[in-house]
Amino acid sequence: MPHDCPTPTADTGVYPFDARGVAKRFRHAAIFGALEALHPGETMRFCNDHDPLPLLAQIQHRYGPYFRATYVSRTEGQVIIDFLAVEEATPQ
Repeated sequence: MPHDCPTPTADTGVYPFDARGVAKRFRHAAIFGALEALHPGETMRFCNDHDPLPLLAQIQHRYGPYFRATYVSRTEGQVIIDFLAVEEATPQ
């Protein structure tokens, strides 16, 4: 059974992003846009059905130290990563 991503409220500074509902063609662009919308101290809780290692490398290359990624869940079919904005994001 797929993981049901928690839906925290904006009051906590954690915003859910369920990539499973975004067409693959638009997925990375949508993720980058969501990350860029975060303010320092806010977190995007990213949910996916697989471990997005290429995406993590792209985020590191594109944004450098602006985001900290922390796995919340890393099981097959149930990957959740919190992306904490530590500074204002400006793409390179």
